[in-house]
Amino acid sequence: MNDTPGWASPGSAPSDGQPDGQPSGEDHAVPRPAEPADPQDTAQDKWSKQQPPAGQWSAPGVPGQQPTPGPQQWGGPTAPPGRGPGWGGGWNAPPAAAKPGVIPLRPLGVGEILDGAVSTMRAHWRTVLGISLTVAVITEIVAILLQGFVLNSGASTEVLEDPNATASELLSATGTVMRDSGVLLLLSLLATFVVTALLTMVTSRAVLGKSVTIGEAWHDARPQVPRLLGLTFLLPLIGAGIVAVGTLPGILVAVAGSSEGGATLAVLGGLAALVVAIWLLVRFSLSSPALMLEKQTVRKSLSRSAKLVNGSWWRVFGIQLLAAILVNIVVSIIVIPFSFLAGALSGEGIGGFLEAGGDAGWTFLIITGIGSVVGSMLAFPITAGVSVLLYIDLRIRREALDLELARAAGLQQSGPGTSGQQPGS
Repeated sequence: MNDTPGWASPGSAPSDGQPDGQPSGEDHAVPRPAEPADPQDTAQDKWSKQQPPAGQWSAPGVPGQQPTPGPQQWGGPTAPPGRGPGWGGGWNAPPAAAKPGVIPLRPLGVGEILDGAVSTMRAHWRTVLGISLTVAVITEIVAILLQGFVLNSGASTEVLEDPNATASELLSATGTVMRDSGVLLLLSLLATFVVTALLTMVTSRAVLGKSVTIGEAWHDARPQVPRLLGLTFLLPLIGAGIVAVGTLPGILVAVAGSSEGGATLAVLGGLAALVVAIWLLVRFSLSSPALMLEKQTVRKSLSRSAKLVNGSWWRVFGIQLLAAILVNIVVSIIVIPFSFLAGALSGEGIGGFLEAGGDAGWTFLIITGIGSVVGSMLAFPITAGVSVLLYIDLRIRREALDLELARAAGLQQSGPGTSGQQPGS
């Protein structure tokens, strides 16, 4: 299957409403059966018996004569017979794709994917921002309480920065920091899981130009929630497992006695394993929308994502990297001023902003938490929207999903790659 929809070239088949045998702009390229030759008219056996008046075939620009419109002169209200709207500007221009929702129903460019994610948030802001704000607020409240009462990595960080610390102190401090980071990462994964489940349904409806409430999104997502929860934790475990396997030989060498060689081997092995992990996670990056929208199992959704990404790995990686960079820039613009303000109001100054640990105080945690809520409220919809639209784009390119989406949106198809409604409607 071609990667782009096959537009029918003008004149390749008789148009609706055009009598058979009527000459068109490209009929001269189609061989015609020769008529029986007249012994007295052998010089004209290749020409039609009926010719238009000579005055209509004069070259354009000859005074006193009206030129016949050529293929490039059709357009607007004087479109050629049998050609519907959308053919203005020349016969070589394909009809504009229908756009019932936030994206046109055709293969998408990078800008259209990013714009579609933002347009979804803008067109359905009550649902999208309601979901994102609710999840962000709950997540941040739990994180602040954990950092204020349970997690306290400030002392462990000081030990790691102390050059006179013993090996046992460094080991204990490292374990504490890893534990605290793991708890916060687990909380972030849970938030991502909930947002992905709900916003996937919102974005899929937005593509069709249909709105959805939070209750409707939850009703559609609920059957797949247990599987999505397993997939949400499986992907980070796959990446961490690959990196651990890559660094294990260096760690074993270091334990055996060659600390310098073991450290070098661990770093090199870890870097190589990180490359493999990134490659594999990009291949599986579309498994969430495949699982939610196709009602697949976890294993089949991973296989489905790998099949869609195959041959488009660099494109998928580049779009997701670009989206991540843009989202982080936006979030940083929002969060950094809150962090400076928190440092000033808590009496920690710039040091409080840089440390941002559990010892920074409640004032610092609350103010930075407000900034994180605002940043997450904008980051969640863009990240989830880009993932869903990438999945839809690859299915359009490989499986002609645009035709199914057009039917689901209620557009009457009138030809290959065209819709019965006005382009862009």
